[in-house]
Amino acid sequence: MWPFTKQPPKPLFLTNTLSGAKEAFRKKDRGPVRMYSCGPTVYGPQHIGNLRAAVFSDTVARTVKAAGYTLKRVINITDVGHLVGDGDEGEDKMSVGALREKTTPEAIAKRYTKQYLDDIAALNIDTKDITFPRATEYIKEQIAMIQTLQKKGLAYTTSDGVYFDTQKFDTYGELGNVKNIKLEAGTRVALGQKKNEHDFVLWRTAKEHDLQQWDSPWGRGNPGWSIECSAMATSILGPTLDIHTGGQDHIQVHHNNEIAQSEGATGIKPYVRYWLHNAFLTIGGEKISKSLGNTYTLDDVRARGIHPLTLRYLFLQAHYRTPISFSWESLQAAENGLKILWKLSREVARASDRREQVSQEAEYILKLACDDLKTPQVIGQLWGMLQSTESARKKWYLIVHVEKILGLSLTNPPEDTPLEIPEEIRALIEERENARTEKDFARSDLLRETLEGKGYRIQDGPKGPVIERI
Repeated sequence: MWPFTKQPPKPLFLTNTLSGAKEAFRKKDRGPVRMYSCGPTVYGPQHIGNLRAAVFSDTVARTVKAAGYTLKRVINITDVGHLVGDGDEGEDKMSVGALREKTTPEAIAKRYTKQYLDDIAALNIDTKDITFPRATEYIKEQIAMIQTLQKKGLAYTTSDGVYFDTQKFDTYGELGNVKNIKLEAGTRVALGQKKNEHDFVLWRTAKEHDLQQWDSPWGRGNPGWSIECSAMATSILGPTLDIHTGGQDHIQVHHNNEIAQSEGATGIKPYVRYWLHNAFLTIGGEKISKSLGNTYTLDDVRARGIHPLTLRYLFLQAHYRTPISFSWESLQAAENGLKILWKLSREVARASDRREQVSQEAEYILKLACDDLKTPQVIGQLWGMLQSTESARKKWYLIVHVEKILGLSLTNPPEDTPLEIPEEIRALIEERENARTEKDFARSDLLRETLEGKGYRIQDGPKGPVIERI
C-alpha cells in the first residue's frame, strides 16, 4: 500500500463494459476484491496478443492494490475443449495440439502451462494473489452447474449435447450491447438441433476420435468452452465477482454466455459487477491470431535479444482500450526508451542512496492510474520527474511507488549489457570512421545509411561512435 494511502481506499474509476461508461468502483463488502481473468488455452505457446491481456489484468490488479484494496484473483487454465472457431463446432484445440506434437492432451497441457507461467513471470506479472485452476480439475462442478440449469428449465438436451436456451434468459446479450446483433458469419454453424441462433453448448456428446472425454448424466462427452469459467469462478470466488477481465473478442459470445449460465444457475445477479476488456494487438491492421498465421511469441522477442519487459513497456504506452499496432520497429523504440528509464533509475538509486523523500508528484500519478488506468500519462509524468531538477530522494520515492503500478523493474533494473556487434557491422563502423577522418563526408553518410539498412543506428559522441539497434 502506498504510504499516503488512507482508509477508506482512494477513489478508483473503471470503464465498465456492461454500462459502456466509466464508473466509480465501490466494494459491497469488506472482503478482498474478487477478480477473475480469462486465461490461456494451453495447446501451444501464447502469442503476444494473449500476453497483452495478461499485462492488462496485472495492471488492473496492481492499481486496485495501490488504491488500498486487497485482492483474491483467479486465472483459469483451459486444458480441455475450446474449439478452434470459438463456436459449437470445429476441431478441439487440445486435440489439435496433441496430434501436432504426437503426444497426449495431458502432456500438451503440462508443457504449455509451464511455458505460460514462465512467460508471465518474465513479464513481471504479480502472481501472489492468483489461483490458477485447471478446467480438467473442475469437471464435476461443471456437470453440477449444467444439471442445475436443466432443473431450472434453462437448458435442453439433443443427440449431440446439452444446450443453454438463450430465449429463457431475458437479458442475454446485454454485455457490450450485442443483444440484437446477429452473430458474425463463421461464428456459428447452421442451427442444426439448436432452438435459437445464440444458444450455446454446455456439454458436448463425445465423438469417435475425441481424445478427452468423461462420464456424465448425458453419456460420455466433454464440456463446452464457456462453462468451465462459470464453474471455476463461482466455486473459488463465489456467485458475484467484483471484476472480470478479458480481451474484447470475448464480449460478444464467451462473456455473454458466462453471464447467462452463471446467473441462471445461481439465481444471483449480477455475476460480475465490473467488466473490463482490453483492445486488440494488431499486425498490419489485423488482429493477432493463430488462425491467421501472424503470431509472435515471447520466445521470438527473446530471439532478437530484446528483454521481455520491453513488451510490457510497449503495452503500457497505450491505454488498455486503445488498439496497438505491433511491429519490430515499435518494439525496438520501446526497448530504447526502457533502457534509458533503467539508466535514469540506476543513477537516482546511487544519488539518493535508495533513501526516499515524500513527493506529491507520486500522489498525482496514483490518481492518474486510478482514473481508468491512464498508464501512458503515468509514464509521461515519470519521464518528466526523472528529467527534472527535483532532489534524488524525491525521484527515488516516485520510482519506488510508480514501480508498484507499472511493474517495469525500475527499482532493480537488469544490468546494462553491452550490445554484441557482428564483425561485418564493426568493419562498416571502422570504414565510416576512416571516411570521417579523411573528411569524406559523402562516403560517411552513405555508410551511415548502409548501417541503418542493416538495423544499426550510429551516433557520433565525444568519445567516439555510439551504436544501437533499430
